[in-house]
Amino acid sequence: METILAVDPSLRSTGYAILCRDTKVRCLRFGTIRSTAALCLSRCLLSIHQNIAQLIMEYSPVSLAVEAIIFVQNHRTAINMGGVHGAVLLSAAEQGLPVHEYAPRKVKQAVVGYGTAEKYQVAFMVRSILGLAETPPKDVADAMAVGLCHFQANSAALFIGQPSPLV
Repeated sequence: METILAVDPSLRSTGYAILCRDTKVRCLRFGTIRSTAALCLSRCLLSIHQNIAQLIMEYSPVSLAVEAIIFVQNHRTAINMGGVHGAVLLSAAEQGLPVHEYAPRKVKQAVVGYGTAEKYQVAFMVRSILGLAETPPKDVADAMAVGLCHFQANSAALFIGQPSPLV
């Protein structure tokens, strides 16, 4: 059984999912690391780092899959996102965990079938693929999608004629 930690980094609402794959992909745990607007940047980054480190210690994933930083027009947002991304990568590096980054377009392509899918479409497909009772919040759904993309990208079962590793 292969267990991974998948993360959708965000300053105020970092989504995460612990996914495992044996005969199919299952979600063991998911959630959001929230930071209020009253919390300064350094405290937000510390909270994200500590929470991700705790998840790594608790679940012992074999790797971390994270959504890559996307181009943003606002410089302040880009700097903050870089900090969040760095906090997540640092948590993995401290534990010697390999990190795999996936562009948002590639994640959407893997889960929905086309790279320009809307967030609600990603959430719907994640719910369907993982057999969840409810549609997860968007940040969590994005993290789950990153994990599903990782499994798909790193699966020997993708050869023609083999069943999908996602079902």
